[in-house]
Amino acid sequence: MKVSIEGKQVNFVPYMTEHVPTYHEWMKDPALLQATSSEPLTLEEEYAMQQSWNADPQKCTFIILDKQRIVGDFVHGEPHVEAMAGDVNLYMNDPDDFQTAEIEIMIAEPQSRGRGLGKESVLLMIAFSAEHLDIHTFRAKIGESNVTSLHLFRSLGFKDITYSEVFKEVTLELSADDSRCKELRNLVGKLKVLS
Repeated sequence: MKVSIEGKQVNFVPYMTEHVPTYHEWMKDPALLQATSSEPLTLEEEYAMQQSWNADPQKCTFIILDKQRIVGDFVHGEPHVEAMAGDVNLYMNDPDDFQTAEIEIMIAEPQSRGRGLGKESVLLMIAFSAEHLDIHTFRAKIGESNVTSLHLFRSLGFKDITYSEVFKEVTLELSADDSRCKELRNLVGKLKVLS
């Protein structure tokens, strides 16, 4: 997907090869690996992953940029590596329901945490996905120990629907038809998508 999305505190850009070294450094942090249920990859594997994710029509991945850290003006199509804060992903992996997607958020940069960037990123992704990808149901799978993410999604109106004892993971859900979801999309205002 070759679009950028502009928010108040964050911008989304596609996950580009220029982002891979920083992303790879983030994923050396054991706490981030645990919070995201990820396995460590070599740098070469991370480059291959970036390529495969961009080619997969069932995935929509953006790098989150912290607007406070963008040097100069934001330019659509530029990676703005200096401002990388995290990533936001959408997985349309339910073969029986193309209007349901799993959403993930990671604010990896410590200096970008605790300022509402995660909340705005989830809101932007919901608004973009509902308007441009025809997604009607959003799910989040979050480890029970990731209390920050659980609090974020629950505060946005996501409801617990299942718990996996094996994976120690909660699945939460929000319907785009839900009045709470409509309120959330209104918080974003007019979505600015650049292509």
